[in-house]
Amino acid sequence: MKSSILFVMNTMGQAGAETALVSMLQKIDPREYDIDLYVMLGQGELFDRVPRYVNVINRMHSNHSVLSAKGHFGLACRTLHRAFRNGAFFTWLPYGIKNYRAMKKAGRVLPDKLLWKLLADGARRLPQEYDLAVSFIEGASTYYVANHVQAKHKIAYVHVDYGMAGYTTDLDEGAYDAIDEIYAVSDEVRQGFLKVHPECLPKMRVFHNILDRKSILKMAMKGAGFEDDYEGYRILTVGRLNVQKAYEIAIQALALVRSHGYDARWYAMGEGVMREDLERKIAQNGLQDDFILMGKRSNPYPYYWECDLYVHATRFEGKSIAVQEAQILGCPIIVSDVNGNREQVNHGIDGMICALNPAAVAEAIEFMIENPEARARMGEAACHKEVEHDQELEDLLKKLKGLEDDEEGSINHYPGVQRRREYKGRA
Repeated sequence: MKSSILFVMNTMGQAGAETALVSMLQKIDPREYDIDLYVMLGQGELFDRVPRYVNVINRMHSNHSVLSAKGHFGLACRTLHRAFRNGAFFTWLPYGIKNYRAMKKAGRVLPDKLLWKLLADGARRLPQEYDLAVSFIEGASTYYVANHVQAKHKIAYVHVDYGMAGYTTDLDEGAYDAIDEIYAVSDEVRQGFLKVHPECLPKMRVFHNILDRKSILKMAMKGAGFEDDYEGYRILTVGRLNVQKAYEIAIQALALVRSHGYDARWYAMGEGVMREDLERKIAQNGLQDDFILMGKRSNPYPYYWECDLYVHATRFEGKSIAVQEAQILGCPIIVSDVNGNREQVNHGIDGMICALNPAAVAEAIEFMIENPEARARMGEAACHKEVEHDQELEDLLKKLKGLEDDEEGSINHYPGVQRRREYKGRA
C-alpha cells in the first residue's frame, strides 16, 4: 500500500522555495507514494511545472504571476474570501491588532506576516489523514499544517533568516509545537530560527534544497538568452525587486564600475514592488542603458549560461536557489557577506564574498573583470559543488516507510552531470 504525502505551499510563484519544491516532487516515485499538493493562495507560474502524477487539490488555481496586476487582484480576492470562511476573520482580529501594534512599535509593519494566520484559518479543510504532511515554507502553510491538517507526522521547512524576515513567537502563536520535525535549508537558517524558537532545538535538522542538475543543464541549452548584442561584461542578478535584494546598492556599484572605465552592463531578472523606485535610481545615476530591469523569464538558465558574472549582493538570505543555479551553470559568483550567502560560497575558491556597500561590490566586480583566469577557476569550482542532496530526501522517505538505512530507497536518482565551460578569456 502506498504512503500518502501532502505538500503545502503559500504560492507557486517563480521563486526559490517553489523551484526547490518542484525539484523535490520530480524526484519522488509515484509508484511508491500518493502525493497531494495544496497551495494556500492557489496562484503562480510554477503550477505548469508540477509533475502530472501530483494531485493538486485546489478546486481552482491560476498560473498568473503573483507579482502581475492580475496576480495582485487574484490574491486580494482569495484573501477576502478566506477572511469570511470558517469564521476566520473574527478569530484573527485580536491576533491582527496585537501583532500590528507590536510591528508598529518596532518600526516595521509587514502586512503579509499579519495575514498568514488569516489565510490559514480560512483555508479549505481536508477530510483525510495523511501519513506525512509537509509545510514547504514558513508562514501560512506552516500554520495550516500545524493547526488544520490531520497527519501521522508533520514537517515544516524554513527557508529564510527567520527573525530578519520578521517572524516572531507572537505571530507563530505556538504553531511549531504541533510540528514533529523542522528542516532548515542551511545551518545559518537553523541558527537564525533557533534565536526565535530556542525550544525547537531537539526537533531541528538541516535539510538542503534539492535541485535537478540534469534538468537545469538541459533548460540552459534551450531558448534564447541575451539578445542585445552587447560586447562588454554582462553581470546577472536573479531575484525579486524588493528590499531584501538591495538592488539600490547594485545600481550604485555599477555607477562606480563604469566611472572607473570598465565596460559592464548589469541585468536584474525579476519583478517586484520596488520597480518604479529602482527605475528612478537608475535614471539618477545615468544608467538607463546599462542597468536593465529585465522582468521575469520563464526559462532563466540561458542567461546564467551566457553571463560573465553572477552577483548576489543581498541584505539577508536563507539559502539562495539562484546562487545554487548559478553554481550548477559554472558562473563566477560574488555574494554579500550576510547570513545564508556565507554558507554557499568559499571566498577565493568558488566565488567571492564582499561587504554590502557600493564600493566593496564594485571592487569585487573589478577584480573579476581584471582577472579572467581567477574568474574561470572560480566558475569551474562552483559547478562541481554538491547541490542535489538526493540522499537527504531518500532518508526522509525511508523514515516514512520504516525502512532500514541500508535498504534500497524509492527515489529515482538522476546522474550528476559535470559541466565544463569555456570562458571568455578577456583581460
